[in-house]
Amino acid sequence: MKNRIVVVGGYGHVGKTICRELGAQYPGLVYAAGRNLASAEKFSRETGGSVLPMQLDIGDEVAASVFDQVKLVIMCLDQTDTAFVRACFRSGTHYIDVSADGRFLNQVEYWTTEAEANDATAVLSVGLAPGLTNLLARHAHNLLDHTQSLELSIMLGLGDQHGKAAIEWTVDNLSVSFPITQNARQITVDSFTDGKATDFGAHLGRKRAYRFPFSDQQTLPRTLNVPSVSTRLCFDSKLATAFMAGLRATGTFRFLKFKGIRNATVRGFSKLHFGIDKFALKVEAHGEKGGRQTTVACLLQGSDQSQMTARVASYVADAVYSSKFPHGVYHIDQLFELTSLSDKVLKDAHIEMFVNGESAIQAY
Repeated sequence: MKNRIVVVGGYGHVGKTICRELGAQYPGLVYAAGRNLASAEKFSRETGGSVLPMQLDIGDEVAASVFDQVKLVIMCLDQTDTAFVRACFRSGTHYIDVSADGRFLNQVEYWTTEAEANDATAVLSVGLAPGLTNLLARHAHNLLDHTQSLELSIMLGLGDQHGKAAIEWTVDNLSVSFPITQNARQITVDSFTDGKATDFGAHLGRKRAYRFPFSDQQTLPRTLNVPSVSTRLCFDSKLATAFMAGLRATGTFRFLKFKGIRNATVRGFSKLHFGIDKFALKVEAHGEKGGRQTTVACLLQGSDQSQMTARVASYVADAVYSSKFPHGVYHIDQLFELTSLSDKVLKDAHIEMFVNGESAIQAY
């Protein structure tokens, strides 16, 4: 019987929270999986056995028998190819991914026919960004008659606890070039350039955010049919953000290609806890409403971005595990809405709506 939930990277920073949340709902059916069995076993003991350990190396070929009792896989690790995902699809195993790598998610989309043929449902763009940013974008988009562009801005607090994988992904993408859609055409932009001032609301204020390769800006033009989408990133510390932009402008980031410098930078980021533990997401949808040019903005403020990522992933996982969804590969905004998230997911979050800069009463 296929009734197990396997969280790959389940003893990592985000994976632990996902395991604990789902383990409370489905004790004895949730497995924290990864290469290091000792780490998985240690975490299992910490949960009192509600989460079980599993040794699994997705870098190796995985035997089909591994999936015989697995109904759902939640992926918390970055991957370089789709071999493991296709193995899930071939076995009829549902799949959820918290990755923010647009190139990889595009590769997964390619195999939607294989997922459909084997009655598997895959949900991508699950977490904070992408994830909540997609749902905020859909909500703002739906309040307009026609959307011309979406501008997404993300503020992360340096006082928050960030997992190693998240820090590595951020550092590795500080100096890349990546594609976005602008006026229905693909163009290439550089990470941490083209700063834009954004008001993140009370207590956080205005900050300058810079382009960053979050995958939401690469998928939303397709899922919402919007001709221009961009995503920018900043930190709660204006000084830290400006320092990053300065390193990019002077070309200093090119030294990150050297392994020693890159690893030292990752260690340095992991020790930065001088800011606040809050995050903010803002989506501005520009378009038409009732024949007039209108801007609708959705602002979400919260604390502990890793925990929020895990909450969103756990909510989607529970829904896919316990309900029936269409088979194939989808992004979160194609199957879920902001209003569908439970109070448990957003219990600590503050959400505001604005129309043409004026605060608006809008249920979410």
